[in-house]
Amino acid sequence: MVLSSSFSHAEPNKNDADWPSFGGQESGGQFSAATAIDASNVQNLVRAWSVETGDIVDASPYDGGTSFQATPILWNKHLYICTPLNRVLALDAQTGAQRWVFDAHEHISEEMPRIAGNCRGVAIAADEGTETSKKLCAARIHRGDVFGNFFAIDAKTGSLCPDFGAGGIINVNDFDNKGRTGLFLTSPPAIYDNLVILGSGVGDNMFANADDGIVRALDSRTGKLVWEFNPIPPELSDRTGGANVWSMLSVDNENGLVFLPTSSPSVDPYGGVRKVDIPYANAVVALDAKTGEVVWHQQLVRHDLFDYDLPSQPILSDLSINGETVPVVIQITKMGFVFTFNRMTGEPIFPLKEIAVPASDVPGEFAAPTQRIPTTPEPFSRQTVSREDIWALTPIDQASCLSQFDELRNEGIFTPPSIQGTLQIPSALGGGNWGGASYDASRNLLIVKTQNLASIIRLVPADPNEERELGSPIEFLQKPLNETPYRLDGEFFMSSWGVPCTPPPWGELVAIDLSKGTQAWKSPLGSIPFGPFHLSEEWGSPNVGGPMMTAGGVIFVGAGMDNSFRAIDVTTGQQLWQDNELPAPVNSVPMTYEIDGEQFVVVTAGGNALLGTDLSDKIVAYRIGEKKGWFNLLLEWLGVD
Repeated sequence: MVLSSSFSHAEPNKNDADWPSFGGQESGGQFSAATAIDASNVQNLVRAWSVETGDIVDASPYDGGTSFQATPILWNKHLYICTPLNRVLALDAQTGAQRWVFDAHEHISEEMPRIAGNCRGVAIAADEGTETSKKLCAARIHRGDVFGNFFAIDAKTGSLCPDFGAGGIINVNDFDNKGRTGLFLTSPPAIYDNLVILGSGVGDNMFANADDGIVRALDSRTGKLVWEFNPIPPELSDRTGGANVWSMLSVDNENGLVFLPTSSPSVDPYGGVRKVDIPYANAVVALDAKTGEVVWHQQLVRHDLFDYDLPSQPILSDLSINGETVPVVIQITKMGFVFTFNRMTGEPIFPLKEIAVPASDVPGEFAAPTQRIPTTPEPFSRQTVSREDIWALTPIDQASCLSQFDELRNEGIFTPPSIQGTLQIPSALGGGNWGGASYDASRNLLIVKTQNLASIIRLVPADPNEERELGSPIEFLQKPLNETPYRLDGEFFMSSWGVPCTPPPWGELVAIDLSKGTQAWKSPLGSIPFGPFHLSEEWGSPNVGGPMMTAGGVIFVGAGMDNSFRAIDVTTGQQLWQDNELPAPVNSVPMTYEIDGEQFVVVTAGGNALLGTDLSDKIVAYRIGEKKGWFNLLLEWLGVD
């Protein structure tokens, strides 16, 4: 393999009108070169069209309530998007008109339950010249589902591709995954040449011997297995699993590299069954995209007991430092750190230092004595909380927070789980999460959406031979940890009124100048519905989703628990525009594109059942409207048509 030392962030953007993959390009970054919408005219945004998919269960997560987290992709003037109820839609990108719909249930089994499941997006593999080709499946939409089914769909008709797998379908659980939990697919695959590269989700908190997080490359046309990479050492495959890639992979097409953000080995908070190094877990791993061979790797969390998996797509770009341009991979983390490595060699761009971290006091467990952290830039989320920091709305509220606080082990970041109970900050939900970050190489500017929440995690002795039920759908900190002596009893660190005990802002947007390693600005993001009211917008809110930035100097982001979508000035962090009349929060990543000289911004405003927000099935597109004179504005204010 020949590796080149040069890479242009804009190189994949051969057509600035396109948004062909989840992160804008296969290299990630959630950035667009579009400039038609900028800081001077963004206040004139209006809704161009909206679509209701019909795929919504407006209910609690206990009753199958949906979460709409998908980001559309654009190809040949059409948007392609998946829904929470296992369908794929093709929409006209200018009008929103539906061109076709693919329903997975019609092609598998009527007995397959139509359950709500996350789908963050689809991917497209297109042969050259397919825009005008009439050949079936010259362009293929690929997506997976929560049952492990993986589909190849003709981009022009919505029909299954008969030459792919078994009539257009492969189930990844038909492979030998060396565990007992099964794999599920929620994030889009990566595309390299004629390969489609799949990560997967793993039930890593259910059983110690979860399925191994094997990454596979399939022939995009036939589904034939080309290579596979297993992050779990062979000697541990029958005892542990995970270290999977449940988030998005990134591809450096020029240099033939694929980058994996791997997760925790099973069973997350208890590592007594895996007391040896698993170097490819919680790591950035660079593979040869043609063969699956490891080129380099950097582990970011040792012997993970915190569920600090790598949650977001690595960003591949160039970084200008002291007049020198360096090819880099940028990885945000749940801990609130930004790690930056030379993309070709894996060498840290900024020095890393070893810090001593607290030891475990759980029988049968140990904790890594040290962890590596970057010296630059400073953390983008809160990593400690003291008794003096405890915050509440009322004295009664504060008393409930202090009562909990005084009973917990709290020795800073990387304090391991305990039988006593540990205050974990950032929480397992993370400072950074799957919504990732947006990066503008021309400004060396990284925009990160973060949250400042703590959780309480407690290991409870349990019968290791008795299979335990998984906690309720909304209680993701309740984990059975089967095949171990413990189960996990966890919750967010909240007051008796259901408000975070950590000080606000609970959600923020942070701008980081990576050339200097400093924060350019930060501002609160979102607000929390509290009864009939919204808590102060200065306090921010817990958030799901992420930012998107354009060369026009505008950041678009929803992510909060309120039903709002915002445009932010990239230089100041000030809000320029807001649509606060959406039916549900934008708990997804926005995307944008230009067609015939007009720029559109598209979001899914569906909310998140797990967060208890309003729910919807709406896709909304925006464009610049006609500038209104004072008389038209007066009539609009008076409600006169």
